Amino acid sequence: MARAKVRYACRECGYSTPKWLGRCPECGTWNSFVEEVPVEREAHPGAPAAIPQPITDIAPVAVERLPTGSAELDRVLGGGIVPASLVLVGGDPGIGKSTLLLSLAAHLARERGPVLYVSGEESARQIRLRAERLGALVDRLLLLTETDLTRVVEAARAVSPCLLVIDSIQTMSVDSCPSPPGSVAQVRECTAALLKLAKGEGITTFIVGHVTKEGALAGPRLLEHMVDTVLYFEGEGKNAYRVLRAVKNRFGSTNEIGVFSMEEGGLREVPNPSQLFLNERAEPVAGAMVVATLEGTRPLLVEVQALVSPAGGGPPRRVAQGVDLSRLLTILAVLEKRAGLALAGCDVYVNVAGGVRLVDPAADLALAVAIASSYAGRAPLPASAACGELGLTGEVLSCARLEERLKEASSLGFRQILIPARQAKSLPNIPGLGILGVETVGSALRRVLA
Repeated sequence: MARAKVRYACRECGYSTPKWLGRCPECGTWNSFVEEVPVEREAHPGAPAAIPQPITDIAPVAVERLPTGSAELDRVLGGGIVPASLVLVGGDPGIGKSTLLLSLAAHLARERGPVLYVSGEESARQIRLRAERLGALVDRLLLLTETDLTRVVEAARAVSPCLLVIDSIQTMSVDSCPSPPGSVAQVRECTAALLKLAKGEGITTFIVGHVTKEGALAGPRLLEHMVDTVLYFEGEGKNAYRVLRAVKNRFGSTNEIGVFSMEEGGLREVPNPSQLFLNERAEPVAGAMVVATLEGTRPLLVEVQALVSPAGGGPPRRVAQGVDLSRLLTILAVLEKRAGLALAGCDVYVNVAGGVRLVDPAADLALAVAIASSYAGRAPLPASAACGELGLTGEVLSCARLEERLKEASSLGFRQILIPARQAKSLPNIPGLGILGVETVGSALRRVLA
């Protein structure tokens, strides 16, 4: 029998090539290519042919979602766990992936039935210690320390759990694949086996996935396509706050976020993240402005901070944390061209407090105010916020669901808010909140900077 053709795959991003390369052309990593031997499939000549059927002949099924015991996690999943779904959870080391899933496993074990928690990285005693700290000691929570996925599948079929947790997919392997655990081929084969188990046996499965140094999920890109939902834990290891975001969800929205705080007893959900993300200052300071943003269906008030200083020599620096750099460069160009700010010779640093990543275009106006405030050395009006998208001509464009943003700002004690003038006339009166309608970025800076 002729030997199967060998290919090489990058350990970091999964890029595949028929020859070995020293540097990956996809992610730029050196010496990351490993040999990938294709898995030989067994032929089934006697298997019956699959018969297609009209979609109208398929009986509708009412799906009952399983509550997770966490309102934040339920929000991100779209209202709870869909039975027989395959969910992938990724994030940096130590961000809280195992903590979240162990708490979820304990809740479902109490409320629904047996849960199988499989770990290929920790011993049973180590998991027991974490369970004691989390208050997750439940009789129907079953532990299995195993890296052979074939044995894991056999145990899952014998137990028939309401939830199966795999921590992590990079430690699992199947004998039919000669590649080492964590390789592109092994991750693909193990995920395919878990997908077949979830859909064939109706076992809801959560998978923990490692990430590369760039923050992307390790393994082949196919991994994200195979699963039903992909969740990312965001946040810095030294920051006590974590943001859970769905980047793919076949059963719900991908715009929702869940906010948690890491405490001694585990992850605790934050029901009002606006208060968390706002710094409690008695007086406003130059370079700080609050934006009324929107994450899915949730209005959030977040503080954006800017520091503008003369460049010491060489080209000026542009640093953005929590904001897309290209968006920052666009706002700087608009401020220089339309508002007359000489920013070409200045270093500009922008940060979003609390580790939040702003993708809402309505954050443009608050970013512009914060940058102009730092440049001029003048603080914005006390208890003020902003909301609006900036066009390239300097006009302030409309933003979606403005009334919900204003109500959130009013409930947190803000007294005035900058919004697009074209929307100011159609809004209902909100007690205690002054509406400052502005048409251009120049008029906004004149009104809000004291």
